[in-house]
Order: sequence, then C-alpha cells, then structure tokens
Amino acid sequence: MKPDILKRARWVVLGLLLGAVGLALWIAAKPSLEVFQGQVEARKVNVAAKIPGRLESVLVREGDEVTAGQVVAVLLSPELEAKAEQAEASVDAAASQNAKAQHGARQQEIVAAQANWERAVVAHALMETTFKRIENLYTDGVVSLQKKDEAAMQLRSAGLAVGAARAQYDMVREGARVEDRATAGAMVRQAKGGRAEVEAYRKETRMTAPIAGEISQRTAEPGEIVSAGLPILTILDLSDAWVTFNLREDRLNGLALNAVLDVRVPALDNRTVPLKVTYIAPAGDYATWRSTGESGGFDLRTFEVRAKPIHPEKGLRPGMTVLLSGTRSKAPSRAK
Repeated sequence: MKPDILKRARWVVLGLLLGAVGLALWIAAKPSLEVFQGQVEARKVNVAAKIPGRLESVLVREGDEVTAGQVVAVLLSPELEAKAEQAEASVDAAASQNAKAQHGARQQEIVAAQANWERAVVAHALMETTFKRIENLYTDGVVSLQKKDEAAMQLRSAGLAVGAARAQYDMVREGARVEDRATAGAMVRQAKGGRAEVEAYRKETRMTAPIAGEISQRTAEPGEIVSAGLPILTILDLSDAWVTFNLREDRLNGLALNAVLDVRVPALDNRTVPLKVTYIAPAGDYATWRSTGESGGFDLRTFEVRAKPIHPEKGLRPGMTVLLSGTRSKAPSRAK
C-alpha cells in the first residue's frame, strides 16, 4: 500500500507544479494594464504694477487667501505725485483761458470802445455841416475848388472813422470769436483728460487682487524698485484646477472630448476622482517619438490631454500626481 500512496503523492505534486507553471505562464503572457501619470495644475494670475516705483508694502504672504479687489501691495511714486500737481495746474490754467474767451472783454473796454464810436459819429456830423457850408461858398464863388475838395475828403475820412469805431465797438462787445471759444473749451477738456490719466495711474499704486484665490508666490519685497509689468505676486485659483496627461498617440485608444476618466490620487489616500476630458492637442515636435531605420516603424506624436474634475475635490492641489490605469474611458457625457 505504501508504494501506491507514494506514487499517487508524486503525481499530485507533479500536477500541482505543472499547474503553477501554467498559471505563471498565463499571467506572464496576459497583457498588463498600463498606468499613466498626470499632474494637477490650476489657473495662475500674476499681480503686476502698471507703473514703475518703489514697493512700499506687501500686505499678504504665501498661503494667504485673498478676495477679488482686495489691496495686496502699495507702491510709492513721488514722480507721479509731481505729475498730479502739474496736471491740476494745467486744468486751472485752461479753465481761466476758457472763462476769458467765454466772458469776452471787460466792461471798461466796452465803455471805451463805445465812447470812441460816439466821438467818431459827432466828428462826422461836424464835418458834414462844414462841407455843406464850404459847398455853398464855392457855389457863390467865395472859395476855390481846392477848398471844396479838401472838405469832401475830410467828410469821407470822418465817415470811415465812424465805421471803424463801430466795428471795434461791436468786436469788443461780442468778445472772442466762435473758433477761439471752441479752442479754449477743447483745451479745458484736454487738460482734464491729462488729469484723469494721472489719477488712473495714482490708483494703480494700490494694487488689488484681480481674482479670489490663494497667494502662491511672492517675488518682491518692500523697498525694492519694481518695473511696470513685473509680477509681484501670483494668485492660485484652486476652483479652476485640471489634470494634464502626456500620452503617446498609440495610447489614446479613441479618447475623445467629454469622455469621463476615473483616476487615483495618491496624495488623497488613492481616492478615485472622476474627470471629464476638456482638451486634446498634439504637443510640440520636441515630444515626437522618432522611429529608427532598423525598427521599420513610424514616428509617433505625443498628445496633451487635459481633464477637469466633474465635482469639486477637496484637497486637490497643483503638483499632485494623478494615476490613470490604461486609457479605456466611459462613454462621453452629453452635458455641455
């Protein structure tokens, strides 16, 4: 009996070994599911000055939460204050010139012009009487023709003086010309525009947060000179986050926009997070997989795939790693 039992045991052990080897070969031959690594990103907005100046104070630090419109930094610009005084003086000067053009001549000038006109009228009336007398004397043969012509010329000159005095009086009474008044008004508007421009720049000395978010970077300190357009702070909008994958085109596996992907986030205890694909585009030529002559294959492009969380995920932050097992996706969502 014992030899039979040993023989059976050998066959059992041999069967188990063959089964284990077969299972190992089957597992080895079975295609494994690839795991692709992505990274969480979020929208970043820089806070920069529109004017150069010295940074007087920075009111926030990295990690602080800010709201849209909150003052985050203050610039000091003595040059801008000087320009503001110049602009105010230009407005005052232009307003004075405009008032002068609109109001016309002073009352004393009007009275003097009127007096000159009336005096010319009286002088003309006297010369008219004198001419009639000399004309009568010429008719009687008492005076010569020369005397009569002189009187006629004096009468005409007196008439011209009346017209000139009247024109001067009308001009003084009417004031500046319409074109001059329009020019004076335009100068006032120009000066006010310059003042408004300076005021707009003065408001820029108090820099505000354009969006609500978290301060992720501070690149300048109080006392430093900053140039126009130089970022001073960077604000991170965690409500607008997405995940970026770089996939070779033969790994896309029919991936389409609005497709839903289930990914794992190691930093969140491997929590599964559903994402919706929002962007697919080829990367630059630097990301092309070049084929070699020996392989007889073809070049493969790398595609950038972006996907956004379907629901807000607490704790999801830029820089976190995201793992995608294969690229098999659910049916595209019909939601916009």
